Amino acid sequence: MTVANNIEGTTATLTVAGRVDTQTSGQLEEAIKGIGTDITKLILDMAGLEYISSSGLRVILMAQKMMNKQGEMIIKNVNSEVYEIFDITGFADILTIEQ
Repeated sequence: MTVANNIEGTTATLTVAGRVDTQTSGQLEEAIKGIGTDITKLILDMAGLEYISSSGLRVILMAQKMMNKQGEMIIKNVNSEVYEIFDITGFADILTIEQ
């Protein structure tokens, strides 16, 4: 998995590619926590994300809770396989997902 971080003003865009699973979810968590408290908009661009496990979902939930206090979080470019995981787990109902 790779995470590219781009910060412009108070907006942080994290581009996530590969697989987020038990081995890599910590890396994503550190990247999200590393954006700082000045960020009011977090965009997770998942165009290159192939798979997300339950440990990855935990990190996404942590990010959503963090951004509920700071501003907003948007998830973009989710492929159909990852969206299906979000949908089955109910995450599609609590996340802002833009295609």
